[in-house]
Amino acid sequence: MTKPLLLIDVDGPLNPYAAQRERRPEGYTTHRMRPTGWSGTKPLRVWLNPAHGDELLALAEAYELVWATTWKGEANDWIGPPLGLPELPFIDWPQMHGKAPRGTFWKTQYILEYAAGRPFAWMDDDITAYDHEYVERNHLAAALLLGVDPRLGLLRPDFDALAEWAAAL
Repeated sequence: MTKPLLLIDVDGPLNPYAAQRERRPEGYTTHRMRPTGWSGTKPLRVWLNPAHGDELLALAEAYELVWATTWKGEANDWIGPPLGLPELPFIDWPQMHGKAPRGTFWKTQYILEYAAGRPFAWMDDDITAYDHEYVERNHLAAALLLGVDPRLGLLRPDFDALAEWAAAL
């Protein structure tokens, strides 16, 4: 049987960008990055928790890991190495921040296209009830939409939920 997809957003789940600026979350390290398209005069501040790399690698036994982020393939250059992740496939969004069906997040329609009927778990900080409804209505395979608080990033219960969901398939 083919493994389900684990679709990984960066900003929010891995980089708790909305945490208080003066307080780096415990366990996180600060990285300064200049991905393509970053127009700021100062490098972008990104907080990453190295332990999340181990957690994701453990989940790779049950899932096929895929970047589902606006970083696209650059997540392999900037995010994966500090976390100790191998190069991962990524969703090459046909259009970023474009029009979305009926109040859904702009990524949702493309997530379903990428999954192409396969079971998937998707972690993102922009998932809403509209996205749950849209996926339920338009994706026949199992799907777990894991909303992550961008002030906190991924937490132990999130990793546990992902492992339990994959084990239950």
